[in-house]
Amino acid sequence: MKKIQYYILTKSIGLYLNALSYVNLEEAKSKAYRLFSQPRKGRIKKEKLPKTLQNVTYETFAYQTEKFQTYIWHGNEEIILLVHGWESNASRWKKLLNHLKPLGKTIIAIDGPAHGLSDGTEFNAPKYAEYINVLTQKYQPKIVIGHSVGGAAISFYLNKYKNPTIEKVILLGAPSDFKILSDNFVKLLSLNDKIKAKLEDYYFQKFNIPLDDFAGHKFAENFTQKAFIAHDTEDNVVLIDEGRKYANAWKDAIYIETTGLGHSMHDADLYQKIIDFI
Repeated sequence: MKKIQYYILTKSIGLYLNALSYVNLEEAKSKAYRLFSQPRKGRIKKEKLPKTLQNVTYETFAYQTEKFQTYIWHGNEEIILLVHGWESNASRWKKLLNHLKPLGKTIIAIDGPAHGLSDGTEFNAPKYAEYINVLTQKYQPKIVIGHSVGGAAISFYLNKYKNPTIEKVILLGAPSDFKILSDNFVKLLSLNDKIKAKLEDYYFQKFNIPLDDFAGHKFAENFTQKAFIAHDTEDNVVLIDEGRKYANAWKDAIYIETTGLGHSMHDADLYQKIIDFI
């Protein structure tokens, strides 16, 4: 029943936007982009923090007019940065943290734009990369771990800022091609070609990169960091082909395909392999 309701909702929204495009294409594009970029889940409240994020050190950073939240588990001078994905927050690392803490390293988890306790209403990999840049300028992590769009944000960050202090990158269920994300959104709502073209023009203006070149695996061709890339064959959010693209492009990468973990990638055996890699 929920699937039917969701189908009716998405197609109704698409029908409305398509009709609007004949009256005001710019407004139709703006409304479509807001739907595409604004998460509907992932926020948390200070007074109701998940247990994972309690009794840690909190640090707030500023980026332009917004503030974003980080959580620190103190250890030695070597730092691991955790970057969550779409409609999530730093608490998604609960299970992995149990494996990371015995390493004795300092661990920092970030709440992405419009997620957790961070400000904003818009979420995308380039903006997330700017948050990462602000944080890494202070802490200079050697290891970064990203799940889903968090992994894509790491790739965008490394491509833009060429950070030599990062030695190892771990990507879990990460998308590569932004065009695929955009096309899937257009297909979900059955948006017409006018809106699709307008959106693609807007992405180029906003991110200053051609849509066909906006791909993590293309960035990865020039990366020198060691990588651990894992993707699940049954991931129905980010398809397995995305992980394979990263693996084929990254010069120094370990690639693992799992089955049955879905998009979350929570698994004790997988986490042990990550620890071994670190």
